[in-house]
Amino acid sequence: MKGRRMVPLLLLLGQLVAALEVPLDLPQPPTITSQSPKDHIIDPRENIEIKCEAKGNPDPSFSWTRDGAHFKIEEHPNVNMRPNSGTLEVDITKRRAESFEGVYQCTAENKHGKAVSDNIVVRQSRSPLWSKERLKPRVVQEGVSLVLPCEPPAGLPPPLIFWMDNNFQKLPQSTRVSQSLNGDLYFSNVRREDSRNDYICYARFPGTQTIQQKQPITVKVLNQAPADERMPSFLIPKDRHSSKVVLRGHKLDMECIAEGRPTPEISWTKDGSVLPAGRTSFLQFNKTLQIDDVSDSEEGVYRCTATNKFGSVHHTFHVTVKAAPYWISGPPSNLVLSPGENGMLTCRASGKPKPLIRWTKNVMPIESLEDDTMKVEDDMIIFRDVKTSNSAVYQCNVSNEFGYLLANAFVNVLSEPPRVLTPVNKKYEVIRNHRAMLDCSFFGSPIPNITWFKDSRSSTLDGDSYALHDNGTLEIRISRPRDSGKYTCVARNILGIFENHVFLEVKEPTHFLKQPEYQVIKRGRSVTFECKVKHDSSLTATMTWLKDDEELPDDDRFVVGAESLTITNVVDSDAGMYTCIMNTTLDHVSASAELTVVDTTPAPAVVDERPDPPTDLELTDQTKRSVVLTWIPGNEYNSHIKNFLIQYEDSLHHRGHWHNLTHVPGTKTSAHLKLSPHVHYTFRVLALNDVGWSQPSNPSQMYKTDPAAPDENPTGVQGLGTEPNNLIISWKPLTKLQSNGPGLHYKVMYREKKPGSEWITTNVANNSRFVVSGTSTFAPYELKVQAVNNYGEGPEPAVVIGYSGEDVPKSAPTGLRTVVRNSTMAEVGWKTVSDDSIRGFLKGYKVHYWRDHGVHRHHLDHVEKILTFSGNRSHGILPGLHPFSDYSFYVKVFNGRGEGPPSITKHFRTPEGVPGPPTSLVVSNPNLDSLTLKWSPPYDPNGHITGYTLKYQPVNNSNELGEEEVLALAANETSVTLPNLQYSTRYRFYLNAKTKIGAGPAITQEAVIMVDEERPASPFANVSSSVGDDGALISWEYWGSEKNVYVEYIANNSESEEEWQKELVNGSQNVKLKGLKGGLSYRVRVVAYGHHDQPLHSSDELVVTVPAMVSRQVDIATQGWFIGLMCAIALLILILLIICFIQRNKGGKYPVKEKEDAHTDPEFQPMRDDDCPFGEYSDSEDHKPLKGSRTPSNGTVKRDDSDDSLVDYSEGGDRQFNEDGSFIGQYSGKSISRETAEGPQSSEAPSPINAINSLNSFV
Repeated sequence: MKGRRMVPLLLLLGQLVAALEVPLDLPQPPTITSQSPKDHIIDPRENIEIKCEAKGNPDPSFSWTRDGAHFKIEEHPNVNMRPNSGTLEVDITKRRAESFEGVYQCTAENKHGKAVSDNIVVRQSRSPLWSKERLKPRVVQEGVSLVLPCEPPAGLPPPLIFWMDNNFQKLPQSTRVSQSLNGDLYFSNVRREDSRNDYICYARFPGTQTIQQKQPITVKVLNQAPADERMPSFLIPKDRHSSKVVLRGHKLDMECIAEGRPTPEISWTKDGSVLPAGRTSFLQFNKTLQIDDVSDSEEGVYRCTATNKFGSVHHTFHVTVKAAPYWISGPPSNLVLSPGENGMLTCRASGKPKPLIRWTKNVMPIESLEDDTMKVEDDMIIFRDVKTSNSAVYQCNVSNEFGYLLANAFVNVLSEPPRVLTPVNKKYEVIRNHRAMLDCSFFGSPIPNITWFKDSRSSTLDGDSYALHDNGTLEIRISRPRDSGKYTCVARNILGIFENHVFLEVKEPTHFLKQPEYQVIKRGRSVTFECKVKHDSSLTATMTWLKDDEELPDDDRFVVGAESLTITNVVDSDAGMYTCIMNTTLDHVSASAELTVVDTTPAPAVVDERPDPPTDLELTDQTKRSVVLTWIPGNEYNSHIKNFLIQYEDSLHHRGHWHNLTHVPGTKTSAHLKLSPHVHYTFRVLALNDVGWSQPSNPSQMYKTDPAAPDENPTGVQGLGTEPNNLIISWKPLTKLQSNGPGLHYKVMYREKKPGSEWITTNVANNSRFVVSGTSTFAPYELKVQAVNNYGEGPEPAVVIGYSGEDVPKSAPTGLRTVVRNSTMAEVGWKTVSDDSIRGFLKGYKVHYWRDHGVHRHHLDHVEKILTFSGNRSHGILPGLHPFSDYSFYVKVFNGRGEGPPSITKHFRTPEGVPGPPTSLVVSNPNLDSLTLKWSPPYDPNGHITGYTLKYQPVNNSNELGEEEVLALAANETSVTLPNLQYSTRYRFYLNAKTKIGAGPAITQEAVIMVDEERPASPFANVSSSVGDDGALISWEYWGSEKNVYVEYIANNSESEEEWQKELVNGSQNVKLKGLKGGLSYRVRVVAYGHHDQPLHSSDELVVTVPAMVSRQVDIATQGWFIGLMCAIALLILILLIICFIQRNKGGKYPVKEKEDAHTDPEFQPMRDDDCPFGEYSDSEDHKPLKGSRTPSNGTVKRDDSDDSLVDYSEGGDRQFNEDGSFIGQYSGKSISRETAEGPQSSEAPSPINAINSLNSFV
């Protein structure tokens, strides 16, 4: 009994000790931090990974068992254990994956104990093929029931079943035709339209991502009288009663499929209670009842009922809930004790049937160990007066027939002075009158005692204003400005004292100075909502505007100012509720105002041709989530109604706003409407015909749906930091319609993604973001945001990975190296920085480099250039370098926050290259047969100049080159005299410099050998001009080598010499200046420019005078008398053309005899020139008749037996004659087109248009 009375005290002590996390720099047994799932299904096409990670001090070693025996990794060349890890990597390229199936268990061991993983059952996923049996057609009578079996092959994991046709379109399903849980397709009654030959069952195997197909099934429904109508009977289940066993936490699926005619409706009930809200789903058109996350309360009797107009039938399910072992208060926690202390490990679990609990120490059964300091009592191990020998890993195994739980918990016996793990001088911020939580995470053994002081440390902080939590956190229940200051956390135990300082800043709350107000505005006007807010000046604030709780429309008419929202040119859709939200990093406020838009002109009158609005709206079949709306159509006005539009108004959330709900075909007068919870619905209906929409009907009665928990969670959840110590969690909020009830807020859950981290939960209302302060820099976090209202929580949210804020990288690249590829390019390299040093998303590396100087020391660039290499690069190319130069560079890594520190600066030199051209080349001292050349060294020697090469050759007046002479010159020479040159001859000179790499480009020059008095001043001669109507022609002679030759001109009276105009010559020796003004004189010259647009040679100036008026010949084409004459001639030609065509195609009043005389030759007679002089008006050659044939205008070819036969002329017996005996129609046959146009008795002359058409047919 005494031992039992000590249990509560030991329990309290154990909870406190277990809350401590042992720093990894202290000795401790192994802890499994990550492992593969118990049922590990692998893809046979990919290498296998069996995960096992653990921590401890010293680092643990790893070993494995397979199927209960030691697994010798060294004997399996395909298997490798990852370094510093226990994870197995299996290469399946040489052996099949199935040969590695089995039950694996990992052991992590150091000198303080052994920890083991779960039994990991490794199985290969399988997707077997369907048997290729031939399926007989199913021939059935209309109205009977039918089952099409699927019978998919067993796969691992089980396949997903669906039915499609040959075109890969899903077969339509309904209350009459649906798929069962086993994949079979059930028809409650067949119809003739069910006849088809492509009922195909598909199975998708998720493990291998493959799809298998069953052979198509043909269904033929006989074309005869249908089966009789009848009451329902069940196809599934067969009997009236059945039993089901379901495990706690699993899904419960119950299925009822009935046949009958008409099609039965299925409903569900539970005896003695209601179905659990939020976890119940009705699937497959109410034929399947599904309950998620089953608990003990789901045990009982369920009833499904199938009903049609002939009766009903019932089936009852007796559901029993069993349970695999599960933790009541979580798995046992690690225990840290100091020598001589007492403690306890608790393995509190349950199950149905009650599970068996077994304890082991370092994987050895605890019963086999003799130790007076510990005692096992049911689910506890009690330790008294512990010693260092008690340090070990204890395993708790809980099992029953439905499963097992395995947990490792170590006992670590340590003597450690206290330490505080909270960062030093951490700053906390809180809004006035809000709660403040100051952390003091600590460790020590024995457990330290925590006390808090403020500023002067005159007294400890306790009393009603403060609360001290077991984890060391100090809670200030209501923060006031006087609470700002320095706080000291002191941790004491028998081994020492440790203190830490943090700071608290109490900020002023955000509040409104002016809120937006209700506005009524006319359409087309502008409106402004004001929103003035005051906030603490030290906080960053952001103002956001919403319309009807959603983002503002993407429209330029919405202008958001610093303290206002302006909407210009207001339209009807702008009406609604506008909300101003001011967010700071610590708090937020919001205020709303409504905008009403009114007409500026009376509403237009109703158009009679549109249908009348529907009437007599009625709501029937009302349920929590649906209702049936019926109506009577209005007058259609001889235009059938195409469809109806159903709209609704939510007077609870958006009074006065009508929203489109659904469209209904014009042949229907009712609709089954799916509704959302917590909405006050009012419906109206509009009708549409070919003319347009009717006016809306009168509203229906209001239908209020009950509130419920949210059906969905917010989307767009993401986590990003803006500062190195924060994380901003944001999401897209739910609309009021999605909220399903009052009190909508969000449960924001986050935890750092590392072993042992616990979820931190906070509730956020009226905001779509939450700021987590005091985070580690760029740490991954798991995030969840769940919608909650007063009626419950939304579904379990998905986990999203976010990252806290980045900071600039803290390390610089090392190991700089260079490889000079050539004289203008070098490759630089570096060692990349470690991931933890980047402290953000790696963007790349930047290489800063500059040219210190050329080796000749006269280049002092020092212009720094930067090349960016994206991604995790470790080398890059520096192009465009100067040869023979000294360069320096350093490297920085950068992330989204900025650049890290620079690396050390490294130097390199580029090798020699070919030099640039000499700086200048000047001709001097020309004589009758010699001259002197002087030059300057290259501006870019790019190395050591080893000499120069001079080449020269004569050039005649046609620019043909003579024999080339080559002269090698020393590096120190800067001039040379060339003797024995030909008198009065032009020479071209080429001079280039050389290094040991090679020769560089040459500089050129030309000169003429003659004495000074005979040598022309420039290479231009005989410059002359002539003035014409279209400008002044300037001509000259030129023998220079420059290609850039311009003619320049300027008005003679111009005051500025900078106004010369230029015309490029492009190799010609004349140009016409067209921009000269009459009555002015111009100075003209010809100029040759060098490489840098420097004028080298210029001709003498020439004065060109442009006359004020230049005589012009009269253009006859612009004279009035000539235009009139041409028009008269054209009119005469048109009249002659019309007369000619009329004579050719005239239809009667001349004797047949004349025709016979005119056509005695059976050959086709071409038109004579004197008959019509316009023979060029003919159709294309492809439409001309063959020689000896006749083609009538209607396109038929008549036989050519006799040209004299009246029967041929009149097409058989269809003869029509005028009074004088002539026949109507063209000579070549009866013209259908003319009969159509003129009538059979017409004797008028054809119009010109018909004449032209007839000509085309004839020709």
